[in-house]
Amino acid sequence: MLRRKLHRSELVGFFERQPRCTVFLEACGAGHYWGRLLSGFGHEVKLIAPEAVRPFVKRGRKNDAADAAALCVAGTRPETRFVPIKSVEQQAVLALHAGRSLLVKRQTMVANALRGLAGEFGVIVPRGLHKLEELMALVSAEEGIPAAGRQAMAELYAHGRAVAERVATLEEQIVRHARQDATARRLATIPGIGPITASLIAATVGDHIGAFRSARHFAAWLGLVPRQHSTGGRTRLGGITKAGNAEIRRLLVLGATSMVWRATRWDSKAGLWVRGVLARRPVRLVTVALANKLARIAWALMTRGEVYQAQGRAPAAAATVA
Repeated sequence: MLRRKLHRSELVGFFERQPRCTVFLEACGAGHYWGRLLSGFGHEVKLIAPEAVRPFVKRGRKNDAADAAALCVAGTRPETRFVPIKSVEQQAVLALHAGRSLLVKRQTMVANALRGLAGEFGVIVPRGLHKLEELMALVSAEEGIPAAGRQAMAELYAHGRAVAERVATLEEQIVRHARQDATARRLATIPGIGPITASLIAATVGDHIGAFRSARHFAAWLGLVPRQHSTGGRTRLGGITKAGNAEIRRLLVLGATSMVWRATRWDSKAGLWVRGVLARRPVRLVTVALANKLARIAWALMTRGEVYQAQGRAPAAAATVA
């Protein structure tokens, strides 16, 4: 019916003049902004994840026009799942999480660089960010390190301290959101899910948990289900898919790791299940399996509007297993 190439400045005026229609957009960085804007004009806006559009791009013809045509095809497919449009408030909270994640990576980079430089002069301390102060004390006392080397490490240490302060500031705001948001408060009752993970899940999913038909669909969206290589009726499972939101998956795995290490003191059916699987499987596999279970529990709590209730208690003999 219509093919038109528009400059960014022409887009708003074009859609203002168009009768109400369905608009397919790729769920990219600015997709949610344009989704809110075009929805205000009365259009029905549907965001599609890039991985759902990629199979419909003609091979060897990757350009803007081909991407637009692929969006139209993908949007009309009955199996396509659309990405809910996030509100301004949701994106503001997610900006806090994105900033914190970036600064944590920078903090780790600085700490590793500082340890590496000190190690070249034979100065080594145990792992952990809290050990960097001890490392700098040893560097200052080491007479064999030239002044230029000590200055370089002092600059890195000062930069790391400044980054740590900014991380703490962002975490305070994230925890404040977790305490104010009803969904985040319910999620924080799950063992292994703290305020930062709860805030991220609440801000990412929000009130659109109904888009996932079951707990398994939610875990699959997070990439915590096995990758399949099945054919001829024979099921072959591999490692997890690692699809979907990588930051939520990473935080769930970290939370599951902390609970696995405390499994001997986890006095519930879930703790007994973890100890039973640990007796048969490697620790990392158990950690990912527990992260999958945490995602399913989170789906149940958000769907039903409930808080976590520990089911039963592990037998006393099992609780004392080392």
